[in-house]
Amino acid sequence: MKSLMATSLVLLVSLVCPIALARGRSSEDPVSAKTKPISIAVEFTTHSACAHIARKKGWYKEEGLTIARYEYYITGMALAVALAQGDIDAAYICLIPAITAKANANVPIKIVAGIHKYGYGFVVNPHRVRTIGDLKKEGIRIGCTREGSPVDALLHKMIEKHRLDKKEILKKVRRMNPPELLLALKMGQLDAAFISEQFPTMAEELGFKVFLTAEDLWLNMQGSVLVVREELINEYPDIVEKLVKVTERATQFINGHPEEAAEIVAGELQVAGKKIFPVKAIDAASKIVITPLSIFKSLTVRLVNTTAINPIEIQKTIEVCVELEYIKDSFRAEDFVNRWID
Repeated sequence: MKSLMATSLVLLVSLVCPIALARGRSSEDPVSAKTKPISIAVEFTTHSACAHIARKKGWYKEEGLTIARYEYYITGMALAVALAQGDIDAAYICLIPAITAKANANVPIKIVAGIHKYGYGFVVNPHRVRTIGDLKKEGIRIGCTREGSPVDALLHKMIEKHRLDKKEILKKVRRMNPPELLLALKMGQLDAAFISEQFPTMAEELGFKVFLTAEDLWLNMQGSVLVVREELINEYPDIVEKLVKVTERATQFINGHPEEAAEIVAGELQVAGKKIFPVKAIDAASKIVITPLSIFKSLTVRLVNTTAINPIEIQKTIEVCVELEYIKDSFRAEDFVNRWID
């Protein structure tokens, strides 16, 4: 089991590489001789809201950054695979997939800023699940993204906190990506699901109940982070400084102008659903309707938007990854974090 996560990541890289080689490359700005054009990757969630806003507002360009590619990935795990390929310079990614990319695939990345805390929820059909004990009932179907994801870690924390039978609960779990989980809930194929934001909030609009949040299960949980490749830090520190500056500016904008931020992010995600990676995820992602109302609640209630980063909390997450066998060995958070903001 301990080698399974590392082996799985290597296999996923081999499967996704042909997609990466075949995909087109679009340029938003003309390449400048004075700077290195960079590739940015984000997740198909409100977790990357600051990046969506910075791009829409033109703040990357305003800082003199040349964005060669800006790509959406269905989950942090899919983004971690892309990072392992080596053609992404910076990524707005959930912390746990960033840890597995570094530990299992030796991806030379460092965290340069936080993005948000929390941002995950356990959604239930209130007619089928009224108490935590109802999860033990015969026929209850639970959805979650695959092992090695933040919501899988939260699933294990729920099992531990509420003294559930781990073996029996995991037998009920069906693995899907977030849009598939939402659609499965809507179609009555699942009774409960752990999903990343914005999807729990969207499920509420469909009549489901957010039964537990990340904050209920994991105090001070670091949700997502901005990571960059080490060579970018070493060779182009000015680019990294500007990326962090823009990320901080966009984060402050979310907190100061949540209504406008929600409008921007909803619009960006609705379009992104038709062009995410891997391509096979487009079918489910393109079927969902993302409204500014759900994005507003996601940003203001379910996430704590902040670029602050605490190595102590990063270390705790690394140890969780070891405990759950997402990675084989622990490593020092201090060697993984390169803070550009106090």
